[in-house]
Amino acid sequence: MTRQSFDVPCTVEIEQTSETLHAHVVLDGDIQIRPGDEVRVHDAPTHIAFGERLVVRRTATVVRAGPLGRLRARLEGYLELTELYEVSFSDGRAS
Repeated sequence: MTRQSFDVPCTVEIEQTSETLHAHVVLDGDIQIRPGDEVRVHDAPTHIAFGERLVVRRTATVVRAGPLGRLRARLEGYLELTELYEVSFSDGRAS
């Protein structure tokens, strides 16, 4: 079983200011990313100085997951979600 892959143009936006710290990738076209799929952005910037915002055009490779990879991603996502149920929001002091 080989995984299907294809290249697509994309826009990368990175911002590091006192209001926000984020990095977003928007793929051109109507491409649906599903559980288990991988997106690799080529030559994406990895650092910007504080107070800067950078928007660049790059190429991304989308690698589609096969049926087993998709099932594995869904199961792992479910198990990660159930770990959140174990979180306590108490202050830790015994009553």
